[in-house]
Amino acid sequence: MKNHKIYSMSFASVYPHYITKAQKKGRTKEEVDEIIFWLTGYDKTELDNILIDKVDFESFFKNAPKINPSREMIKGVICGVRIEEIQEPLMKEIRYLDKLIDELAKGKTMDKILRK
Repeated sequence: MKNHKIYSMSFASVYPHYITKAQKKGRTKEEVDEIIFWLTGYDKTELDNILIDKVDFESFFKNAPKINPSREMIKGVICGVRIEEIQEPLMKEIRYLDKLIDELAKGKTMDKILRK
């Protein structure tokens, strides 16, 4: 079942929380952005426009220039749910991003986070 509340939320409303979570653990906004760029193919200008335009999560992922195929290597539990078991495609994309930000906050190296 689609969770329209999450999907219709603007990416801009959640983005500051990603940054805050990372910065509380000594990581940077630039690292958060690098994760977003890696996952979606967006660049800085495109991300800035998404934030200004308050694009919703559904459009954020639907219009991503190049969803990274290596994201399927992201495994584990986020928000109490095993990513590999999520059936709804958009929710899975959202949880991939959540998991990457979580790994950043837990101190993993960028090479490991970006599955290099």
